[in-house]
Amino acid sequence: MNKKFIGLSVFTLATAFAYAQELDTLKVNNLKEVVVSDTKFAQSKEKSGKIIEVITAEDLANKQGQSLLNVLSQVAGVEVNGNQSANGKNQGIYIRGGRNRQVAIYIDGVPVTDASNINLEYDLRLLPVDQIERIEILKGSSSVLYGTGAATGVINVVLKKSAKKAVNGNAYFSIGTQNDANKSDIDANDFNQGLSINGNLGKVSYLSSLNSTETRGFSEAAGENYELDMFSRINLMQKIGVQVTEKLSLDFFGNYDKLKNTFDNSFGGFAAFNDDLNNRGETEQFRFGFNPKYQYNKGEFVINSGFGSSKRATFLTNSWTNSVDNYNYESRNVSVDAFNRYNFSEQLYLVLGTQFQFFDMDQNTNGIIDVMRENAKFNIIDPYATVVYNSSFGLNINAGVRANNHSEYGSHWVYSVNPSYQFKNLPLRLLTSYSTAYITPSLYQLYGPFGNTTLTPEENATAEAGFETKLFNEKLTINAVGFYRQEKNTFGFFFDFTTFDAFYINNEGKNNAKGVETNVTLEVNKNINFSANYTFTEVEQQFNRFIPKNKVNASANFKITEKLGTSLMYQYVSDRSDAFYDEANFVTENVNLSAYQLINANVRYQVIPNRLSLFGAIDNIFNEEFQEVIGYNTRGRNFRIGMNFQF
Repeated sequence: MNKKFIGLSVFTLATAFAYAQELDTLKVNNLKEVVVSDTKFAQSKEKSGKIIEVITAEDLANKQGQSLLNVLSQVAGVEVNGNQSANGKNQGIYIRGGRNRQVAIYIDGVPVTDASNINLEYDLRLLPVDQIERIEILKGSSSVLYGTGAATGVINVVLKKSAKKAVNGNAYFSIGTQNDANKSDIDANDFNQGLSINGNLGKVSYLSSLNSTETRGFSEAAGENYELDMFSRINLMQKIGVQVTEKLSLDFFGNYDKLKNTFDNSFGGFAAFNDDLNNRGETEQFRFGFNPKYQYNKGEFVINSGFGSSKRATFLTNSWTNSVDNYNYESRNVSVDAFNRYNFSEQLYLVLGTQFQFFDMDQNTNGIIDVMRENAKFNIIDPYATVVYNSSFGLNINAGVRANNHSEYGSHWVYSVNPSYQFKNLPLRLLTSYSTAYITPSLYQLYGPFGNTTLTPEENATAEAGFETKLFNEKLTINAVGFYRQEKNTFGFFFDFTTFDAFYINNEGKNNAKGVETNVTLEVNKNINFSANYTFTEVEQQFNRFIPKNKVNASANFKITEKLGTSLMYQYVSDRSDAFYDEANFVTENVNLSAYQLINANVRYQVIPNRLSLFGAIDNIFNEEFQEVIGYNTRGRNFRIGMNFQF
């Protein structure tokens, strides 16, 4: 399939290249100064009361050859466990010491999820980085604007948009190795290719995109002579926009994503010490939505709506019967978020909105029904309000409240207060905030085979304070934020290894997390820039699995000539805790995972500016051997080369 797809892409490109007209000069807007995550409307980043991390198109270009999860793992305060493992390895996203269920994922303003997943989460392995224009990461409790699940952060992914030309195209492919630290093959075992056509025909814009990824190279579980695990992904995306009038625009989208992988078994979510030949998974997701926007003299009205359906099948080796069990999951989710911004003046505006969400699921094992859709469903209706005040003397205030109305849990209120102050005569901005959040149990945790309908929502509160300064004509930016988060009614999985009973419970007491995040960026000139960040995170002992206390990321980007550029990236991750189940003694043992350092590099060359470019990348240059999860392999030194055509 790869050879055919690459051949078709090259033929298409060659044909288009022969008669395509010259591209307009590429114009890059400095999107770093504009954010939408903390108000849902575009505003200057300097007026935000939080440090919002923005990964731009330029940043993504400087990290070519890396996956979305690799890129996210380099953001201060974000740990993505499993991003250095085999591609099929399940990923854990931990922001400020939290867990997957405490992170809300949005794509183009619409929440994405798999309602049958244990934690009501979205599998970011489904999303190729090649379809992404930019990413905003809003850290801290954000339930006022984003509802349940936004307890430690929001990842807002913005997909690529249509070009202004009538017809514009892009095709790319790359190949790479897939080695662990004990394997040094130069065979091509990682293939990624894609094609997109987009443009603007008067009042109608369009974008069609196809991506395919296939990898095979090393075993997910660590061990000698283990079979190679595979990962395969197909992504289709369609966008259509209609500018009805100057004030009214209508946007439609549809996405189809399919993932297949083989994996190695673990016991109770702990370590993988065996090589299972028959374990495999399949995920198929379909999303579509409609997003109208209407601008009027005093503001703007927006509806972000989306429908998603998911089918998952897991074929899992049963170690007791030596057979393969077939688990099937289906789910649906609907979200309609209608919100309005009304400007009382240039300095004061109000955001009023209401979000409706619906979820349901069913599950069967070997054809036997475990969860019925008629029983496993709930809906949420949330009105919310946010007031934003940007004074002329430097004071900015963002304050809001949300009333969560859950069909199973009744009403629950959350609020946030986020003042900041920009000094007029000093290059200094002071930041502070206090916000609350909540997390309702998922359908699986309530109605699944280990479900517990007596679970109560988890509550969360975060306080943070920090500063940002820009020096030397804003070439040097330094910011730092300290945070303190408190959780209560935290729910988790309980397994009794003596009776083999298992169910979800609320843990008593309060759990605390605290830390510091700091970023430094330096733009020497338009050809040289440096960035670095440091994160310190301290979490209660029972919740600190996989979370490093200290983490450092750094990068240097050089534009050597108008056509040639290169980047060098460094990452240090301190030691972490993990646990595994000792089947011989029926006990869970805590282990310590050693610290590790990674150095990656890439080089980019524009053969024909704005038409044909090449890149080469090398990851883990010194082939460091380390573990992210006890019993699992991680990537060693690997190489990748790629090509990108525009027509």
